Amino acid sequence: MSGAPIITLTPAPTLDRTYFVHNLIEGGVNRADSVAEELAGKGINVTRGLYLSGVKAPGVVPIGNSDPGVFARTGSMDQFIPHWVDGTLRVSTTIVEKDGPTTKVNEAPRPLSDSDWKEVVALTIAKVKENNAQWLVIAGALPIDKGTNKFVDLEPLFTAMHDLGVRVAMDSSGEPLKLYATKGLPSVIKPNAHELAETVGRDLHTVGDVIDAARELCQHGIECVLASLGPDGMVAVTKDRAWKAKTGPVKVINTVGAGDATLAGFLTAVTTNPVADDSEFGVGFNVSLGVQNAVQYGAVAVTQPTSGLENLDNMPVAEVTDNPDRSTPLEEIAYAAPTK
Repeated sequence: MSGAPIITLTPAPTLDRTYFVHNLIEGGVNRADSVAEELAGKGINVTRGLYLSGVKAPGVVPIGNSDPGVFARTGSMDQFIPHWVDGTLRVSTTIVEKDGPTTKVNEAPRPLSDSDWKEVVALTIAKVKENNAQWLVIAGALPIDKGTNKFVDLEPLFTAMHDLGVRVAMDSSGEPLKLYATKGLPSVIKPNAHELAETVGRDLHTVGDVIDAARELCQHGIECVLASLGPDGMVAVTKDRAWKAKTGPVKVINTVGAGDATLAGFLTAVTTNPVADDSEFGVGFNVSLGVQNAVQYGAVAVTQPTSGLENLDNMPVAEVTDNPDRSTPLEEIAYAAPTK
């Protein structure tokens, strides 16, 4: 695995079980047409998407030792680096109704001991150094530290990556996203519109609102905010510029994991198309090409039944707009707090 440009970390992996059904009867007994099982979690899905692109991105995974056969059973042996911890692997259940909505129930992350988390951090730093990686991806929910009853601490990772000159892409939500985004510690974050609204504490009605919210976070030190806007595509924002990317409509089968695919697409583009300096984009990577690739990967992902990308076939065309129209209303308003 030496020489990988990207390392991923999934702090709280999950075993994804997906049930495919016809005409779901709520509150009734349903029979699945088929059932799929895969090792999942945001960082895991990003790793799989990057490998499909030909980009090595080994994934560090703290995983419960009660199910030692999970890697072999789910075909995940070669791409991941397990750190075995006491306990079981959490399970997430997805119900995909034919020509209907996708319903997902996520079990809460398993708490980790302080010693286990410190070993995960040390293993991640070691793998970044060993591979001379350019990026670390920290993606997914964070577990609770058994000793403090608070989220595990990511700051040692950010500090180590800063010292190594490695950029960190973070894809999380809630309190951890707000904490680390407002400290300006990640280089890139990938919130959806609702997560962005929650982080800045106000509703977002237009593309201009999204750009302003993202730029507010850039002022803290983040280089680029990738804001997923659902049917409106994605907006990539730096402190000085903004790009909007969108594909044409596709047939949606399963939306779970689409955001992870977009991050894989973005990182594929920026790592395989390096820029000479910061002058063109204001940061050290090709934001325009990155966001274009991101929405293409996301569009492919929703046409597939699994939470991780199966292939990159039938890639749609994506249109990128520099300096998008700020007055364009969002198809789906992003609320900072849940609506009643």
